[in-house]
Amino acid sequence: MTAPLCTFPVQFRQPSVSGLSQITNSLYVSNGVAANNKLMLSSNQITTVINVSVEVVNTLYEDIQYVQVPVADTPISRLCDFFDPIADHIHSVEMKQGRTLLHCAAGVSRSAALCLAYLMKYHAMSLLDAHTWTKSCRPIIRPNNGFWEQLIHYEFQLFGKNTVNMVSSPMGVIPDIYEKEVHLMIPL
Repeated sequence: MTAPLCTFPVQFRQPSVSGLSQITNSLYVSNGVAANNKLMLSSNQITTVINVSVEVVNTLYEDIQYVQVPVADTPISRLCDFFDPIADHIHSVEMKQGRTLLHCAAGVSRSAALCLAYLMKYHAMSLLDAHTWTKSCRPIIRPNNGFWEQLIHYEFQLFGKNTVNMVSSPMGVIPDIYEKEVHLMIPL
């Protein structure tokens, strides 16, 4: 395990939602359009692209390794089956001085959830801290509730405790980190 991200001596760019969002020195998250932009990939020295979708087709470029994670963005999809293998793959790319781009269709739910799993496993971050950090780098992240439940279970597997819990709200069961947001919503 390496040190938490907040100690990294790295300069991060302003958060981007249309381009590549840098999460660590070697990990980026984006949408499918950005993932197929050769200039964005080369200017960020991306060596591996992990496509976490069933609907986005990657344009294959030379010198880039492609990994497909065929998962739909539905709460019943078992993204958790990929938490360890993808986290391990991102880590192995980093150990070889490479850079990974994780993407799904919008860079909001599936790729964000796998990013959180990686940060918990390889940077010893709690789920809450991993979410806070990733959201500061890519403000639009919002894994679906099924992925949140899987991440909460994974956090407990890794650390024996939870920093995020599912709670009842007027909008159904949600992660407790969204409670304030729901209470601020004005009913029509």
